[in-house]
Amino acid sequence: MAEEFIVMIVEPDWDPAKVSAAQWAESMKGHGAFTQAVADAGGQILGGDALQPSSSAVRITGGRDGKPVYTDGPFSETKEVVSGYYKIGVRDAAQARELAALCPTTGWIELYPVLQIAGM
Repeated sequence: MAEEFIVMIVEPDWDPAKVSAAQWAESMKGHGAFTQAVADAGGQILGGDALQPSSSAVRITGGRDGKPVYTDGPFSETKEVVSGYYKIGVRDAAQARELAALCPTTGWIELYPVLQIAGM
C-alpha cells in the first residue's frame, strides 16, 4: 500500500490577482513538471488545489459558551500563507521527501504524512 502525504506550499506573499499571465504560465509549467515527476517515480497525485489569498480566509475558534468566533482574514500576525497543496501517494517517506523538493514555490514546502486511522 502506498503512503500518503500532504505537500503544503507556503509563500511569503500570495495574491493570485497580482500574478501576470506570464507568471501564471511559468508557474503552471513548474507544477506540470512536478506532476510528471511524481508520475514518473510511480507515485500519484491524489488531490490538490491552489488557494485563494488569506484576505478571503476565515479563522474559526472556540468562543465563550461553546459558540464559534469567526475572524475574517487577512490575519495580521501571519507573514506567510499556504497558497496550495497536493496530496500524493508514494512508496515511502524518502520518496515523498525527494518528490516534494521538486514542487515549485517562492517560499518553502511543508511535508506532512497523512495519519492512517484503522477502520476509516
